[in-house]
Amino acid sequence: MSRRRALVTSAAVVCAVLVAVLALRNTSEPSGTAGECRPTELLEPPCGAWFGAFVPHERADLEEKVEAYEEKAGRRLDIVYTYHDMSLPEGTRREGQLLSPEEQRVGEDRMLLLSWESKWWGGTKEQQPRWSEIAAGDLDTTVIDVQARRIKDYGQRTGKKVFLSFDLEMDTRTPANGTPAQYVRAYRHIHDRFRELGVDNVVWTWIITGYLNHGDLFEDMYPGDAYVDWIGYNQYNYYRCHKTEWLTFERTQTATHEWIRENISADKPLMLSEFGSAADSTRPRRQAEWYARVPSVLKDLEGVKAALQWNHRDPGPHCDLAVAGEAAWESLREVAADPYLNQPVK
Repeated sequence: MSRRRALVTSAAVVCAVLVAVLALRNTSEPSGTAGECRPTELLEPPCGAWFGAFVPHERADLEEKVEAYEEKAGRRLDIVYTYHDMSLPEGTRREGQLLSPEEQRVGEDRMLLLSWESKWWGGTKEQQPRWSEIAAGDLDTTVIDVQARRIKDYGQRTGKKVFLSFDLEMDTRTPANGTPAQYVRAYRHIHDRFRELGVDNVVWTWIITGYLNHGDLFEDMYPGDAYVDWIGYNQYNYYRCHKTEWLTFERTQTATHEWIRENISADKPLMLSEFGSAADSTRPRRQAEWYARVPSVLKDLEGVKAALQWNHRDPGPHCDLAVAGEAAWESLREVAADPYLNQPVK
């Protein structure tokens, strides 16, 4: 009797373990086997989408701020989003230095999206790079080649690729930076210059605002399929920040997604390169409810392979788009834990 009871108990334990393993497999791999879900050469996750964020930071405290965000989100980020200008290194200035030491350390366990802007933050009018100058090669020796070699070296040392965006939301930068045609020539020049220098660890990411009244600009400023690996767009529920009605996550994303598929590319992987929501002071749980809808909507956005939460503020009153309060954080933790947003990174 004791032996039989032991055998029954052992069988029950084995069954429980098998059930737990199957449940874990179903949680971590929503479709396909582990091998089938490995990222492609262009860092596309075949079985779901990456989860990432922009986390406000100073250059020196990037690691600390990312880790603090991850502790609140309950998981490691797949992609960390950072910004740089095209200034020259002067003294301790590092705004123009792609792949800072802090970024490289963060990149040991995460992917990096580097946004490279044709700006000199805080510089004079004469120091601001223009698309025509970039396209003509005027910045090759001082800026483009220097950063290209940094990225190439990073890839050779680590075997890692980086997402790179040139002048995100370029639809808001014309005519100040130049014409749409000049932007395209500048983008293509940077792309071709990297190729000439043997930089093969860049995933070229073209990021627009996604405002459909800029549709003509999007078409005019698209560099072409041969120059773009991923397409990103930045859409928010701004609410009182932009004096609009409250927009659900679905309303912020769907129309732009459909327009891109119909007018720019039917098959490029897409990235919600910035998404987020303002809070509603009259309804404290409203932001939490907004985030709760993200996974179900995201799964219906064909080809969207990454979603990066913007945890910061925009200029102006009522424009804080960071996660506001514990209820919203709990909702975002549930988003981050969804199996669709938990993919093998290697």
